[in-house]
Amino acid sequence: MAGETDGPFKGVLVPILLPEKCYDQFFVHWDLLHVCFFLSHTTFSTVKLPQIFKLLGAKSAEGLSLQSVMLELVALTGTMVYSITNNFPFSSWGEALFLTLQTVTICFLVMHYRGETVKGVAFLVCFAVVLLALLSPVMPLAVPTLLQASNVPAVVVGKLLQAATNYHNGHTGQLSAITVFMLFGGSLARIFTSVQETGDPLMAGVFVVSSLCNGLIAAQVLFYWNAKAPHKQKKQQ
Repeated sequence: MAGETDGPFKGVLVPILLPEKCYDQFFVHWDLLHVCFFLSHTTFSTVKLPQIFKLLGAKSAEGLSLQSVMLELVALTGTMVYSITNNFPFSSWGEALFLTLQTVTICFLVMHYRGETVKGVAFLVCFAVVLLALLSPVMPLAVPTLLQASNVPAVVVGKLLQAATNYHNGHTGQLSAITVFMLFGGSLARIFTSVQETGDPLMAGVFVVSSLCNGLIAAQVLFYWNAKAPHKQKKQQ
């Protein structure tokens, strides 16, 4: 009976990709609610691709706050490193890995389109070195914990910087509305999935704060929906 319940793929999926209770809900009880949670993970993992494509298409990073993107990278890196060092299942932090890669790409593109390509390359190298150091076995556990605890102020300050940039410019520039709204919806969903999968209040707290901040940016996108950058208005005239 146990062998039939386990199924042929349990040894592969658990605990690398799924916690055991999620595997049971998916493949034993066929709980569609958990399937939806899993799909939300998948969607959230690619949420920044529209932003990357928009930057590449416009060949401009106008309206994006580099400091905001950097702080978001700190928060994502903290979540990923903290989860790995605490042996959380991949399903609870996998999207942080993909979002980290996408955010690093956005950081580089912002620098590149500002004419600072060399600085961008140096940034990529430095980030890789720091990440390897954080994941090193000799790194004290207190460091990832402190990094995770700093996520809340990093998220808040980062989003407020972007909100201030939007307010100062009077438009949202090359911010991708798709990415903004997906981040807002995804962070709301991750509150519940992080509680369910890890039970860690630090993880859940980050997503609560992230949801509030993403909601602010989403509101600005709607408010400035028809606003144009000044130089674009001149071109149209």
